[in-house]
Amino acid sequence: MEEIVKVFGLNWKLLIVQAVNFGVLLLALWYFLYRPVLKMLDTRREKIEEGVKSAEKSQERLREIEGERDTVLKEATKSAEELLASSKERAQEQASQIVNDANTRADSILVSAEQRAQEAKEQALRESKAEIGKAAVLAAERILKEKQS
Repeated sequence: MEEIVKVFGLNWKLLIVQAVNFGVLLLALWYFLYRPVLKMLDTRREKIEEGVKSAEKSQERLREIEGERDTVLKEATKSAEELLASSKERAQEQASQIVNDANTRADSILVSAEQRAQEAKEQALRESKAEIGKAAVLAAERILKEKQS
Protein backbone atom coordinates (compact mmCIF):
# COMPACT_ATOMS: atom_id res chain seq x y z
CA MET A 1 0.00 0.00 0.00
CA GLU A 2 2.86 2.27 0.65
CA GLU A 3 4.01 1.69 -2.85
CA ILE A 4 0.69 2.89 -4.21
CA VAL A 5 0.92 5.97 -2.05
CA LYS A 6 4.43 6.68 -3.33
CA VAL A 7 3.55 5.91 -6.96
CA PHE A 8 0.55 8.22 -6.97
CA GLY A 9 2.18 10.75 -4.69
CA LEU A 10 -0.53 10.72 -2.07
CA ASN A 11 -0.04 12.73 1.07
CA TRP A 12 -2.22 11.48 3.92
CA LYS A 13 -2.30 14.79 5.70
CA LEU A 14 -3.27 16.63 2.58
CA LEU A 15 -5.88 13.98 1.73
CA ILE A 16 -7.46 14.29 5.18
CA VAL A 17 -7.47 18.10 4.97
CA GLN A 18 -9.07 17.93 1.53
CA ALA A 19 -11.66 15.42 2.82
CA VAL A 20 -12.44 17.76 5.74
CA ASN A 21 -12.65 20.73 3.34
CA PHE A 22 -14.94 18.72 1.07
CA GLY A 23 -17.10 17.75 4.08
CA VAL A 24 -17.29 21.38 5.26
CA LEU A 25 -18.12 22.51 1.72
CA LEU A 26 -20.72 19.76 1.43
CA LEU A 27 -22.32 20.78 4.77
CA ALA A 28 -22.28 24.47 3.78
CA LEU A 29 -23.86 23.76 0.40
CA TRP A 30 -26.44 21.48 1.99
CA TYR A 31 -27.29 24.06 4.66
CA PHE A 32 -27.18 27.23 2.54
CA LEU A 33 -28.25 25.96 -0.85
CA TYR A 34 -29.94 22.56 -0.79
CA ARG A 35 -32.35 23.22 2.11
CA PRO A 36 -33.55 26.62 0.77
CA VAL A 37 -34.02 25.13 -2.69
CA LEU A 38 -36.04 22.27 -1.15
CA LYS A 39 -38.13 24.79 0.83
CA MET A 40 -38.69 26.83 -2.31
CA LEU A 41 -39.71 23.69 -4.23
CA ASP A 42 -42.08 22.65 -1.41
CA THR A 43 -43.59 26.13 -1.31
CA ARG A 44 -44.02 26.12 -5.07
CA ARG A 45 -45.56 22.64 -4.98
CA GLU A 46 -48.03 23.80 -2.29
CA LYS A 47 -48.93 26.87 -4.35
CA ILE A 48 -49.46 24.71 -7.41
CA GLU A 49 -51.64 22.32 -5.39
CA GLU A 50 -53.63 25.30 -4.07
CA GLY A 51 -54.00 26.61 -7.63
CA VAL A 52 -55.21 23.21 -8.84
CA LYS A 53 -57.68 22.96 -5.93
CA SER A 54 -58.81 26.51 -6.59
CA ALA A 55 -59.29 25.74 -10.29
CA GLU A 56 -61.28 22.61 -9.41
CA LYS A 57 -63.44 24.63 -7.00
CA SER A 58 -63.89 27.30 -9.67
CA GLN A 59 -64.97 24.73 -12.22
CA GLU A 60 -67.40 23.20 -9.74
CA ARG A 61 -68.79 26.65 -8.93
CA LEU A 62 -69.03 27.37 -12.66
CA ARG A 63 -71.07 24.20 -13.14
CA GLU A 64 -73.34 25.25 -10.26
CA ILE A 65 -73.75 28.71 -11.73
CA GLU A 66 -74.53 27.27 -15.16
CA GLY A 67 -77.16 25.04 -13.56
CA GLU A 68 -78.64 28.03 -11.75
CA ARG A 69 -78.53 30.03 -14.98
CA ASP A 70 -80.40 27.30 -16.83
CA THR A 71 -83.01 27.19 -14.05
CA VAL A 72 -83.40 30.96 -14.07
CA LEU A 73 -83.67 30.99 -17.88
CA LYS A 74 -86.35 28.30 -17.79
CA GLU A 75 -88.29 30.20 -15.13
CA ALA A 76 -87.92 33.47 -17.05
CA THR A 77 -89.09 31.81 -20.27
CA LYS A 78 -92.06 30.28 -18.49
CA SER A 79 -92.89 33.62 -16.88
CA ALA A 80 -92.59 35.42 -20.21
CA GLU A 81 -94.88 32.88 -21.87
CA GLU A 82 -97.46 33.29 -19.09
CA LEU A 83 -97.21 37.07 -19.36
CA LEU A 84 -97.60 36.89 -23.14
CA ALA A 85 -100.64 34.62 -22.86
CA SER A 86 -102.16 36.91 -20.24
CA SER A 87 -101.50 39.96 -22.42
CA LYS A 88 -103.08 38.27 -25.45
CA GLU A 89 -106.12 37.33 -23.41
CA ARG A 90 -106.49 40.89 -22.10
CA ALA A 91 -106.04 42.28 -25.61
CA GLN A 92 -108.77 39.97 -26.92
CA GLU A 93 -111.07 41.00 -24.08
CA GLN A 94 -110.42 44.67 -24.81
CA ALA A 95 -110.95 44.14 -28.54
CA SER A 96 -114.23 42.38 -27.79
CA GLN A 97 -115.28 45.22 -25.50
CA ILE A 98 -114.37 47.80 -28.14
CA VAL A 99 -116.38 45.92 -30.79
CA ASN A 100 -119.36 45.66 -28.43
CA ASP A 101 -119.14 49.37 -27.62
CA ALA A 102 -118.90 50.22 -31.33
CA ASN A 103 -121.91 48.02 -32.12
CA THR A 104 -123.89 49.66 -29.32
CA ARG A 105 -122.97 53.13 -30.57
CA ALA A 106 -123.77 52.14 -34.14
CA ASP A 107 -127.17 50.80 -33.05
CA SER A 108 -127.93 53.98 -31.11
CA ILE A 109 -126.83 56.12 -34.08
CA LEU A 110 -129.00 54.00 -36.39
CA VAL A 111 -132.03 54.38 -34.09
CA SER A 112 -131.39 58.11 -33.83
CA ALA A 113 -131.05 58.39 -37.63
CA GLU A 114 -134.27 56.43 -38.15
CA GLN A 115 -136.09 58.73 -35.71
CA ARG A 116 -134.76 61.81 -37.50
CA ALA A 117 -135.74 60.32 -40.87
CA GLN A 118 -139.23 59.56 -39.56
CA GLU A 119 -139.54 63.10 -38.18
CA ALA A 120 -138.27 64.55 -41.49
CA LYS A 121 -140.80 62.39 -43.38
CA GLU A 122 -143.64 63.49 -41.15
CA GLN A 123 -142.62 67.12 -41.48
CA ALA A 124 -142.34 66.75 -45.27
CA LEU A 125 -145.84 65.24 -45.30
CA ARG A 126 -147.19 68.12 -43.22
CA GLU A 127 -145.50 70.65 -45.45
CA SER A 128 -146.78 68.78 -48.55
CA LYS A 129 -150.32 68.82 -47.17
CA ALA A 130 -150.03 72.52 -46.50
CA GLU A 131 -148.66 73.10 -50.01
CA ILE A 132 -151.37 70.94 -51.54
CA GLY A 133 -153.97 72.84 -49.52
CA LYS A 134 -152.60 76.16 -50.72
CA ALA A 135 -152.41 74.89 -54.29
CA ALA A 136 -156.02 73.66 -54.05
CA VAL A 137 -157.15 77.03 -52.71
CA LEU A 138 -155.30 78.84 -55.49
CA ALA A 139 -156.74 76.51 -58.11
CA ALA A 140 -160.21 77.03 -56.70
CA GLU A 141 -159.70 80.78 -56.78
CA ARG A 142 -158.61 80.65 -60.43
CA ILE A 143 -161.52 78.51 -61.34
CA LEU A 144 -163.82 80.93 -59.60
CA LYS A 145 -162.22 83.91 -61.26
CA GLU A 146 -162.54 82.25 -64.64
CA LYS A 147 -166.15 81.51 -64.03
CA GLN A 148 -166.76 85.08 -63.02
CA SER A 149 -165.18 86.53 -65.99
